[in-house]
Amino acid sequence: MIFTTEKISSGYWKVSFNNPPINMFDTGFSKELMVLMDEMEASEDLKVVVFESADPDFFVAHVELLNVNDFPKGTGKTGLPAAWPDIAKRLEQAPFVSIASIRGRARGLGSEFAQAFDIRFASKEKAVFAQVEIGIGSFPGGGGLERLHLLTGKARALEIILSGDDYDAETAAFYGWVNRAIPDQELDAFVDNLARRIDGFDKKAIAAIKEIMNERAVNPTNEQILDTQVKFFASLQSPEAAGRIRKLFQSGLQQRGDLELNLGKRI
Repeated sequence: MIFTTEKISSGYWKVSFNNPPINMFDTGFSKELMVLMDEMEASEDLKVVVFESADPDFFVAHVELLNVNDFPKGTGKTGLPAAWPDIAKRLEQAPFVSIASIRGRARGLGSEFAQAFDIRFASKEKAVFAQVEIGIGSFPGGGGLERLHLLTGKARALEIILSGDDYDAETAAFYGWVNRAIPDQELDAFVDNLARRIDGFDKKAIAAIKEIMNERAVNPTNEQILDTQVKFFASLQSPEAAGRIRKLFQSGLQQRGDLELNLGKRI
């Protein structure tokens, strides 16, 4: 089991995930996340959920590339493909608050996973962020082109995506990628305190705040997300992408080691 849920109260859930060797977003991760999403939506009392990685070195490393075409097929509840875009949209629209507590590397789809949450906090010492897709001759296909610029602004989003480099938590916070960079020893208590505070408020008020804000905010449309998805998967079939991916696998991609720990520099 990748996801473990601790129900602190009926209104506050804490979800920990661990998918060795490096917390990749693979088919198993996707399928369990879909089941968890159904469970969270079915709860009438849930007000706030915190997601955190059990691996201090990797939040979510990136998408698993060897079996990238084997993710669950079909249309999800939002009209988007069920594997990931649908879950991200459901988190966005959910009547509860989702918080990412980030330690370790959040690159590629890992960064996009974090972007889908309502609120994000990062370990000042241990969190690392990147959109590394340009290093394989591609571009973000899991929402980065739709959501990152809404957090950071266009210029900074272009810098992040075009550089493919690693960014520390303080820079990510300064750019708006995350809400705050918090000293690692204080992160758990800070996030827990906020979650408990939200849990103490009225469920209807929380749901109304999110619903109204979603109506007012500029959120990506289904058509935009679908268009990027199609182009992303097509880009992976190009000779340039195939060659770059092959060389990365030869150097240790998707294995716990120097390449994955320093992917932004090595890409």
